[in-house]
Amino acid sequence: MRAIIRGLGELCITAGLILLLFVTYQLWGTGRYTQDQQDRLGEELARSWKRSSPEPAKVTLEKVKLGKGLATIRIPRFGADYRYVIVEGVEQSDLRKGPGHYPGTAMPGGVGNFVVSGHRTTYSAPFNRVGELRTGDRILIDTREKQFVYQVTGRKIVKPTAVEVTAPVPFRPDDRPTDRLITLTTCHPKYSDAERMIIFGRLTSEIPRARAAAPVG
Repeated sequence: MRAIIRGLGELCITAGLILLLFVTYQLWGTGRYTQDQQDRLGEELARSWKRSSPEPAKVTLEKVKLGKGLATIRIPRFGADYRYVIVEGVEQSDLRKGPGHYPGTAMPGGVGNFVVSGHRTTYSAPFNRVGELRTGDRILIDTREKQFVYQVTGRKIVKPTAVEVTAPVPFRPDDRPTDRLITLTTCHPKYSDAERMIIFGRLTSEIPRARAAAPVG
């Protein structure tokens, strides 16, 4: 009996160590991967934005390839260090690099719904704190030519099947869009994908982006 108890104890210890290693990887290892990808994407975006063009106004965001950097997102409520490159695409391989833009939804500043999804835990958890956002908080989207300033208008918890939140007019997929909106989506609650937390916002202003400013820092 003592041998059985000792064996079970050793198995529990081993299982605990394996679980600890797994959790460590999920929280730190995946974050390291995302940070490396963000550094690479940021450098690529910086080079692209600094590249001279005789007709910069004709450079369109629609040309961005899946998995590549589209723009950057900053949220002042989360501090001066909060800044991520938004990747084009929302496949798992894309979201492991950072927040992802839903292909087919509006581009930054465009009429319709600019939809961005991000992890709330693991892979640097870019949307870990979106539950702290309040009505009126700013979401800053930087592109090569402009900074688009959105303000939070609301928050809602929905089922994962509620794809209508990504419609040009959220929850009203048959309506023709006239506003310039942003929608952030992430899992809810933390460490679960049972539901989705949705943050809604509306464009309030746009200003020229200083060409000297780096997209990441």
